[in-house]
Amino acid sequence: MKPRLLNGCAKSIYIAKEFEAKGWDAWTCDILPSEGWKKHIQDDVMKHLNDGWDMAIFHPDCTRLANSGVRWYHERPEYQELTIQAALFFNACLYADIPLIAVENPIQHRYARQYIRKYDQIIQPWQFGDLESKATCLWLKGIARLNPLITVKPDNVKQSVWREPPGTNRKVNRSRTFPGIAKAMADQWGELLLNQKGEEQC
Repeated sequence: MKPRLLNGCAKSIYIAKEFEAKGWDAWTCDILPSEGWKKHIQDDVMKHLNDGWDMAIFHPDCTRLANSGVRWYHERPEYQELTIQAALFFNACLYADIPLIAVENPIQHRYARQYIRKYDQIIQPWQFGDLESKATCLWLKGIARLNPLITVKPDNVKQSVWREPPGTNRKVNRSRTFPGIAKAMADQWGELLLNQKGEEQC
């Protein structure tokens, strides 16, 4: 039986596609339609945490948690309660009853960190072959840190995410996982579990 991956709070195909190529049964789940992956659950991911997954990679909404939006914490009275609710959702993903979990988010502001433990690793897309700069934090359960493929920052790294122009797709484009990171997750985490399962069957 193939190991099962839940790519939660995600409608991009990159991670699911890479894990599927490694021999996984990979599914995405989001309240919005998929960007092209057929094995997509269009629903609240909280309803599907106990569907028999071997690994989950979550991308909770960072709007109320990211350091980039901290200014609103004091300017909008409702923001403090919204931050708490976002943190509760984040922790529900991180502490779900799934053996292997990774949760991805940008660097969080100090108010969010009152409710969410410190991340395990910060990675950059350029470390995995995409010439882009976007600090990405990973919270990990049962899996090791990703091993960067590149350790010296190239000279031609761009900041396309930060410079994403205003528009209806701005939030989606800024949050999408880069292909190099998706491939590294499948190569390093996906291969590890496949090898473990192979050893168990011997």
